[in-house]
Amino acid sequence: MRKPICAALVATALMAVLTACGGSGGSSAKSGKNLPTTIGKGEGQLNVIAWEGYTAPEWVKPFTKATGCQVHAKYGGSSDEMVTLMRQGGGSTYDMVSASGDASLWLIRGGDVQPMNVKLIPGWKDFIPQLQSPSHNTVNGVHYGVSLQWGPNTLLWNTRKVKPAPTSWSAIYSPTYKGEITVPDNPIQIADAALYLSKTQPALGIADPYELTQKQLDAAVALLKTQRPLIKKYWALASDEIDLFKNGDAVIGASWPYQTNTLVAAKAPVKDAIPTEGATGWADTWMLSAHAKHPNCAYLWTKWVSTPKVQAQQAISFGETPANTKACSFMDQIQKGACAQYHANAPASYFDSIKFWKTPTKDCGNGKSDCTDYTEWQRQWTSIKG
Repeated sequence: MRKPICAALVATALMAVLTACGGSGGSSAKSGKNLPTTIGKGEGQLNVIAWEGYTAPEWVKPFTKATGCQVHAKYGGSSDEMVTLMRQGGGSTYDMVSASGDASLWLIRGGDVQPMNVKLIPGWKDFIPQLQSPSHNTVNGVHYGVSLQWGPNTLLWNTRKVKPAPTSWSAIYSPTYKGEITVPDNPIQIADAALYLSKTQPALGIADPYELTQKQLDAAVALLKTQRPLIKKYWALASDEIDLFKNGDAVIGASWPYQTNTLVAAKAPVKDAIPTEGATGWADTWMLSAHAKHPNCAYLWTKWVSTPKVQAQQAISFGETPANTKACSFMDQIQKGACAQYHANAPASYFDSIKFWKTPTKDCGNGKSDCTDYTEWQRQWTSIKG
């Protein structure tokens, strides 16, 4: 069972700098001053918390050979778990985390991560404009980490058992596949339900799936509670869902492209798509712990994974889109047509069409403060699972 994030932090994540749930982070964590101007010799070790698939031997082994930094990775099953892990040992157990947009601001406001000097990361200047200084990792012009990759949450199904091919998220709320459905074990899954309802029940007035009034949240929770008896299992790690599909225990569910790629490579009869209602998505950031024991290796790692070649390798391996615009040619060298397949050369409108994860707060973004915060989402998710 995952440990809850400190309620005080989550409830005010976008309002004030808090230290109640994490370290103070020092003055540099608040102002971005006194940043390193060079990267020193690696300390020989790097301990990271990452999404499964983000530390593949394909690019980790060459990194270790080039820098001497041995990478030790702990896979996180959710953003909640990542935040909890980053606070272990007073925040010094792990050096870095590949935080998604629904966790990065919690870590920044809690003083758990420190600013990074993007001038030490040559690949950063070639990132798409939207990911050079995004609001989920850049506060008042201070960069708390470097963007990595991004992508949508998809609908995955077994092509032999699910016919015709589904085009709507309604398929995972339908009793047609009762006992064979799987979705992520994550409170942010409420946003997926809210996005679906924004299209199918427009009278609810849902404009942003992360900014929900109590009435709107109640509607999303009600939908997810009707889904609960249909669920075979809520998956935590990507490998959990992969096993469910391999074993035939699940035939349809909410997923990531990584699962699709892995299953296809294993000759499993699966396909994925973004349904007509659209999709939520993630934009991940490598963030440096405020108490990192191996900061030089952390900077060397960030520099390494920001290069076009490594960005291309990870993009194809995971099934996501690189931040570095120069990754396209490398993607096509590795896999013909991969650049277009993973939308690495897509216009800004494609990026803007995905509802990226962000922290739910009481601030509705329209001058009102009657939305529900993440603390309430966590509570509701617990009640949904029963």
